[in-house]
Amino acid sequence: MTVFTLSGPEREARLLPRLIELTERHRDRSREYANILAATGHAPGRAYRDTAELPWLPVRLFKTQTLKSIPDDEVFKVLTSSGTTGDVSRIYLDKAAAAAQTRMLGETLQAVLGPRRLPMLVVDTKSVIKNRRSFSARGAGVLGMATFGRDHVWALDDDGRPDVEAVRGFLAAHGDRPFLVFGFTFMVWSYLYELAKHAALDLSNGILVHSGGWKKLADRRVGNAEFRRAFRADTGLTRIHNFYGMVEQIGVVYLEGPDGDSLYCPDFADIVIRDPSTWEPLPPGRPGLVEVLSTLPESYPGHVLLTEDLGVVHGVDDGAWPGKRFSILGRLPRAEARGCSDTFVGASV
Repeated sequence: MTVFTLSGPEREARLLPRLIELTERHRDRSREYANILAATGHAPGRAYRDTAELPWLPVRLFKTQTLKSIPDDEVFKVLTSSGTTGDVSRIYLDKAAAAAQTRMLGETLQAVLGPRRLPMLVVDTKSVIKNRRSFSARGAGVLGMATFGRDHVWALDDDGRPDVEAVRGFLAAHGDRPFLVFGFTFMVWSYLYELAKHAALDLSNGILVHSGGWKKLADRRVGNAEFRRAFRADTGLTRIHNFYGMVEQIGVVYLEGPDGDSLYCPDFADIVIRDPSTWEPLPPGRPGLVEVLSTLPESYPGHVLLTEDLGVVHGVDDGAWPGKRFSILGRLPRAEARGCSDTFVGASV
């Protein structure tokens, strides 16, 4: 079973009515969201011809406004984003929403991990998940992924230093068959790659899922191609899947396909690329601001969000998986630099 099955037209036909339904649901349950819709000319019952016409919220609003569609006594978890200015997004989940995001994340990752839980090496420190009610984006990401692994071993100790003996022990126990590796990109490179290279560790049976932190690697002149080449040459690791996601649309990951050079949308999500000057949708090949759409957010109005990330669609229904294949190019100039791994401070290898 996989959630990478819908062509562009099929996806549009399935998502549009559901996203319209969510727009009305959140209008009815969130006064703040209803006020935003009224102020931007989106009256109840308005007809939408396609998903690109739906009202979007700037993702930054979640840093300044309380936007939720559930009463306070139904709040099960509050997720927070990472950031460099002290402002964070707060995302409110009830039990049903929390369960749905975990379930759909699992179905997405099955496309590359298979249906069974694998032994898991976490490139982080266990302290990142100590508070189970209120998480940072990094903590939420780690805990969410940990659900899909077993026999977890943490590659960093409590002080944030690489634990070579823990990694050696994990590989001795599990390295002869498929295992899962998860971490944020900068940390995976700085801690796992450097450690594995210098200690001559064999990661050839690993499946690496990673995200975020590319800005710091760009400063080191390490892009996606070099990242993959170095891991392959120095550790034997070849099954590598980057993903794009955000706490403001938790449960959705746009996953790097088996071709290794494009991200893809799961069947319950999509993207629109917009001109940052006119807000008009752009065709494939033209870079612009990334808008993300998902049918998952029911406890808060996060189903159509305009991000501060720049991206480009390379093609539609012409890649390893159906739908749009795209790349993230970086942050909008002068937008706050944020990312799950960017909040990490620890010792270098």
